[in-house]
Amino acid sequence: MTTLRMAAVAAEFGRDLEEDFQIAERLIKEAREEGVRLLALPEACLGGYLLSLDDQAELDEGPPALTLDGPEIRRLASLAGEMTVVAGYCEAAGEARYNSVVCVTGDGVLGNHRKVHQPLSEDASYSSGDRFHAFDTPVGRIGMMICYDKVFPESARALALDGAEIGVCVSAWPGSRTNAAVSLEQDRWKRRFDLFDRARALENQIVWLSANQAGTFGSLRFVGSAKVVDPGGEILADTGVAAGVAVAELDVAQALETARRSMGHLRDRRPETYDVPTGAVSA
Repeated sequence: MTTLRMAAVAAEFGRDLEEDFQIAERLIKEAREEGVRLLALPEACLGGYLLSLDDQAELDEGPPALTLDGPEIRRLASLAGEMTVVAGYCEAAGEARYNSVVCVTGDGVLGNHRKVHQPLSEDASYSSGDRFHAFDTPVGRIGMMICYDKVFPESARALALDGAEIGVCVSAWPGSRTNAAVSLEQDRWKRRFDLFDRARALENQIVWLSANQAGTFGSLRFVGSAKVVDPGGEILADTGVAAGVAVAELDVAQALETARRSMGHLRDRRPETYDVPTGAVSA
């Protein structure tokens, strides 16, 4: 049996890039000491997220834009060393800016994803990505997405059909903007966050890591709730709404084989029946 020790982080990150790197370095060091081989840090952990998701978002200068082949990503890779580390950042590509997530080891970049689905006014700050794909890493085949991407089942399904054994979703998922609960534990957006994590793992029968921002930033109060979910949709580790690290150990290959042995959700698909009728309502 070959087990993988993996972890998802809920932590607070801001605009100070150097401070963010210090936090990331501490988290990577602590994870390494615990034998973690795959670590997921939150969306926008390098430079912080947006201050708001309303119409004022366009007044925010936003996080520092980093290039995929630049010194900051090389620094992250150096910190990762023998570990596989996933982290969110603002990606500069020519004149465009993307809300991106990168996967690195000490050998460099293994994969990069640009957020496809943009909620509320996020498109005022970022361009949109246009694809989902899985890629091979030392800890298995991984597929990545960012926050709102996981609301759409097609996102995770595309990754699973591309062979992803582990889905990693990094988020800056806040509590409800209206009728906010006093306690984040009771917040309806927190419940949705958790439901999406469990559903995406179960429907695709893959392992699922969900990292999220914690604390507050601008007008946003994040729900934390980093977790590791098995292919049956069961939560193996969860930070709750506080900052923390959810750590779990699992034989990924065995877990996938067991989950898919009798009822194989990918195997039993009938894609020829899923055509959208002409004239179907799109919104």
